Amino acid sequence: MINFLQNLIDALSLGSLYALVALGIGLVFGVLRLVNFAHGDYITIGAYALIVPSTDVTARLFIGTWDWAAVISTICIIVVVVALITDALVYKRLRQATSPTLMIASFAVSFILQNGVLVVYGSRAKAVNLWPVLSTQISMGPLRFPMLQMVTIITTIVLMVALNAFLKFSPTGIRMRAAAEDFRMARLLGVKSSFVIGVAFGISGLLAAVVSLLYVSQSGALTYTMGVPLALFAFTAVVIGGMGSLVGAVVGGFVVGILITMLQAYLPPGVRDFRDAFAFGVLVLVLLVRPSGLVPSKTLITRV
Repeated sequence: MINFLQNLIDALSLGSLYALVALGIGLVFGVLRLVNFAHGDYITIGAYALIVPSTDVTARLFIGTWDWAAVISTICIIVVVVALITDALVYKRLRQATSPTLMIASFAVSFILQNGVLVVYGSRAKAVNLWPVLSTQISMGPLRFPMLQMVTIITTIVLMVALNAFLKFSPTGIRMRAAAEDFRMARLLGVKSSFVIGVAFGISGLLAAVVSLLYVSQSGALTYTMGVPLALFAFTAVVIGGMGSLVGAVVGGFVVGILITMLQAYLPPGVRDFRDAFAFGVLVLVLLVRPSGLVPSKTLITRV
């Protein structure tokens, strides 16, 4: 029982990361109907912005040596600016394009950002020790509560509550919900589409920045493709939860995180290396039962 509870804590921490990434992807999809695969590269850029450009294996922290509030603020600003620039230079010019065209454009943006990181920092993986105090553990009887996992879970809860309040009660959030419901009607009623989409990209960049800081603190390593697996699993979470549903994105993120952690813990050692294959197999079974996801979006079904 103790082992199960310990694994559950690990699963909730991993699920929190996937939920934050899925929220960023789902928010842009809800407004623009764009599956932004470059979202993972926003995470990568946020992580690399912490260090001095170098090809050395051991990276030297630059921004990471500042006060924690300054680090968080600076990384958030950098990633939000990158997200807004990609929208202004690429996606804004494809507003009337079809969904497949937008998706292909997002792949192109992803490769451009990855190669930009390669040019500046090189291809060698780098070791980073960010906020070592988070590696401490809190013990309650036989249970261990790693500080970083607790911070990850609490941060996810706070951001989800804040985003929910923003969408429900702020004028801009209400406009975003209107655009997600019926984009054309929202424009006819005076909603400025470029502003709403820009806010969606800005919030997705903010979420990506937070994920980059949490992920670097957890992994202690940087690679120029580090955000891609996170984006892949988060996109899977969005599909499982229900395309166009932010609640579904969060639910899907936690489902994927719990599934992967439990498979890693309880699969026989001989097949543990194939954990991801088992995970995606289970997720396919879920979609066979509920093709529209666990929390389907009525808006998306209507518009399609």
